[in-house]
Amino acid sequence: MRPARVVRSLCLPPLAAVFGLLAACSSTGGARPTAPVAALYNQLDQATKGYDTALQQVRAGNDAAGRKTLDQALDTLKNASVRCGGTAGCDPQRFLSAYDRMLRLKDGSAIGDESMDDEPQTGMALDQRGVAALPEAQRSVTLLHGQKLSELIAMNGAVKAALQMWLTQWRPNLIDAWINYQYLRHEMWPAYKRADLPEALLFGIMAQESGGKVHAVSRSGAAGPLQFMYATGMRFGLVSDNGFDLRFDPADSARANAEYINEQLQAFNDNLELTLAAYNGGEGRMRRLVGPDTSVSFYDPRIYGQLSQQTRDYVPAVLAAAWLFLHPDSYNLRFPRIDGAAGSVTLKRPASISELTVCLGSAGGMEEGWFRTLRNLNPRLDPQQEQPAGTVVQLPRLLEKTYAARCVDGPWPILAADLHAAVAPVVAAPPPPPPPKPAGTRRYKVRRGDTLVSIVRNLRCSSVQEVAEMNHLRHHHIAVGQTIKLPECR
Repeated sequence: MRPARVVRSLCLPPLAAVFGLLAACSSTGGARPTAPVAALYNQLDQATKGYDTALQQVRAGNDAAGRKTLDQALDTLKNASVRCGGTAGCDPQRFLSAYDRMLRLKDGSAIGDESMDDEPQTGMALDQRGVAALPEAQRSVTLLHGQKLSELIAMNGAVKAALQMWLTQWRPNLIDAWINYQYLRHEMWPAYKRADLPEALLFGIMAQESGGKVHAVSRSGAAGPLQFMYATGMRFGLVSDNGFDLRFDPADSARANAEYINEQLQAFNDNLELTLAAYNGGEGRMRRLVGPDTSVSFYDPRIYGQLSQQTRDYVPAVLAAAWLFLHPDSYNLRFPRIDGAAGSVTLKRPASISELTVCLGSAGGMEEGWFRTLRNLNPRLDPQQEQPAGTVVQLPRLLEKTYAARCVDGPWPILAADLHAAVAPVVAAPPPPPPPKPAGTRRYKVRRGDTLVSIVRNLRCSSVQEVAEMNHLRHHHIAVGQTIKLPECR
C-alpha cells in the first residue's frame, strides 16, 4: 500500500516582488550599476511585468493570451540573460532565478496557495484537484502521481551540466532518440499513462539507455529500449516468448519499466532521484545505502560518494533529457515534427525489412531511411530474412500509400530483391602447407663425459625429450659406448 502523500503548496507572489528581494540581497554596497547593466536590469523588469500581466490574463480566463504574454516575457529574459554573461558587473543569478520560475509557471507546475486577497496565485486556471487546467496531453507530461515533475527536477549543477551535454556533444543522440520515440510512442506511452507516470520520464530513461534502439544490448548484457538485465526482466515478466526475448518488445519493456519505477518510488517515498539511481545501480545497493531515511538526498555525500561514476552521471542525465522534453523551445532546441501514427501493410510480395527499406527510400522526408524505424516496430522479424506474402508488417501510417506505390510493382522492389540476393564472392582458402618431411637420423656412440643434455646442446636443433623418446631412454640415462640415434640437423 502506497503511503499517503503530503502535497506541498507554494505561495507564488508577483515576480517583481521576488526580484526586488533578489536585488536587495545581491547589491554591492549600494553602488549604482553601469549604463549597460542598468539597461539589462530594465529588460529584467520588463520580463517580470510580463509575468504579472500573464497571471492577470489567466485569472481573467484568457489562457491563450496569458501563454502568449509569458512566451514574450521569456524571450525578453533569454536575450537579456545572454548579454548579461558578457557584461561586467551584471549579476546572472537574477536572470537564472527568473527564468526557472517562468518555466515552472509555463508548464503549470507553479501551483500555490491563495494570496492574502484570496486570488489564486497560479499561472493557469485550476481544476477541482488543484491541478493546472492544461490540455490532457500536457498534463500527462508534467505530473508524477499528482506531483509536479518540475518541482522534482532540481536545477542544480549536475542537471545543468547534463543539459549542456544534451545540447552540445549529445545533441545528435537526443534528436535520434526523439525521432525513434515518436514512432514507438503508441506502443510505449500507454503503459506509463496507466501507471500515472509522466511521459517526459519515459523519454528521459529511453534517451539515456538506448536512444530508442529497440535491439540495443550493452556490454553488461542489458537489453532492449529500456535496457533490462536478464534477471530483472524475468522478475517483471520479460521472458522468452517462442524464442523471442520480450526485453526487446517496446510495449512489454515499457510496462515492465513502469512497474519497476512505481515499485521503487514506493520504496523510496516518491524520491525520483533515488529511484533512478536504483534503476541504474541496483535497488538492493540503493536500499542499503539509504537505509530507513528515505528523505535523504541523492546528492548527500553519504549516498553520492558511495555510487559509481556511471550512476552519478546517469540520474542527472535522465532528468535533463526529461526537462528538455518539456521545454525544448526554452533551450534553443527544436525537435523535428514527426507523424508517428501507427500503421501496417500486408505484404503483397515476399520482402525483408532490408528490402522494404530500399524501396521506401527517403519517403516522408526521412533522409536517413526507414531501416531503424521498421526494425523498432517489428522487433520479432530478422531484418535480413525474407517474409512471405501475406505477412503483416508494422510501419508508420504515412508509409502505407508509399508501400503500395513503390514496393508492390515497378523497378524498386526488383532492385531491392536483386541487392538482397547478391552475395560476395567466396575466396577459396589457400591449401594447407605440406607436412614437413621427417628429418633423417644418424648414429652417435656415447663417450666418457657425455650426458644427454650435452649431446643435445651440441646438436642445436633438438631437445632432450625428443632424443630420449627416439631412443626409449628411461630417466634420460645413457652409458659409455652406447649407440643412440640423433636427428639430422639441416
